[in-house]
Amino acid sequence: MIGGGELLPATVVLGASRGIGRSIAKIAAREDTTVVLVARSESNLEAVEAELRAAGGRAVVFPIDLSSSDASKQLESFLARHGLFCDVLVNNAGYGLRGAATLLPIADQLGIVDLNIRTLADFTLRFSPGMARRRRGGIINLGSVASFLAGPNMAVYYASKSFVRSFSTALSQELRGTGVTVTCVAPGPVATDFLDSSGAGRATLFKVLPKLSADYVAEQAWRGFRSGRRLVIPGISAKVLIAIATVLPTSLLLPVVYRLQRRKSDPCPCGSGETFAKCKCSSMRN
Repeated sequence: MIGGGELLPATVVLGASRGIGRSIAKIAAREDTTVVLVARSESNLEAVEAELRAAGGRAVVFPIDLSSSDASKQLESFLARHGLFCDVLVNNAGYGLRGAATLLPIADQLGIVDLNIRTLADFTLRFSPGMARRRRGGIINLGSVASFLAGPNMAVYYASKSFVRSFSTALSQELRGTGVTVTCVAPGPVATDFLDSSGAGRATLFKVLPKLSADYVAEQAWRGFRSGRRLVIPGISAKVLIAIATVLPTSLLLPVVYRLQRRKSDPCPCGSGETFAKCKCSSMRN
C-alpha cells in the first residue's frame, strides 16, 4: 500500500501502453502524483513504468482487458489496495476499423462500441462522482476530428467518437463549478499504430492529412485540461477540417469523405465479391 493510511491522488491512464496514452503518462509523471498505467499488455506497461521511474516519476501497473464488464470495479479495488484514489482519469483506450459496415465482422464492430463508448462511459461514471465530492480532479477523453462528421467506411468508429464529444460536453456542463474539469481532445491523424491496425493508413484521406506526433497531442491535451478547457483541437489542419465540416452541408461532405476513405481495390459493400472498381452498383455511386 503506497499511501499508508490516507488515500493519495493518482492519475489513471487507460490505454497507457503506447501512443497518446503513453505520452500523457509521461507528462502526468512530471507532477507530484502516482500514475496508474492501465492496458491489456503487461510487458508494454512495465516498459512504460520503467521509463517513468527512470525519469523520477511514480508509477504502478494494472494490466487488464478494458472491455471486461467489471474492469472499472477491479481498478477501483486496485487503487484502494494501493492507497490511491482516481484524481485524474484519462480515457485513451479505443480502436477503429476501416471498411464497409456491411462487410466488416459484426463482433469486431461491436467491440468498437464496447471499448470506445461503453468502457469510456463506465470508467467516467464510476470515478467522476468521487471527483465531484472532493471538488477536484477531472477527466480527459480522447475524441477525434471524426466526431464532427459522419464517416462512411469507418461508420462505427466515427459514430463512437461523436458519442465521446457529446458525452464530454454535457458532463463538463453538469460538473461546472465543482472544481472538476472534463476535457475532450479532438486531434486529426496521429502518427501511432492506430493507422496501421485500423487500416485507415491505406485510405487517401489519412495519406493527405498531416500526421501529428503523439507527444504533441499529449502536451496540448494536458495543457488544455489544466487550463480548464472543454475542447482541445491540436494542430491547424484539424481546426481547418472541423471548420469545413461545420460549414459544408452533409449532402456535399458525405460523398467526399466516402471517396477519400475507400480504395478501388476494396470489396463492394453489396457483397458481390467484386472490387469497388469493378462492381456495377459501385459505379452508380461514383
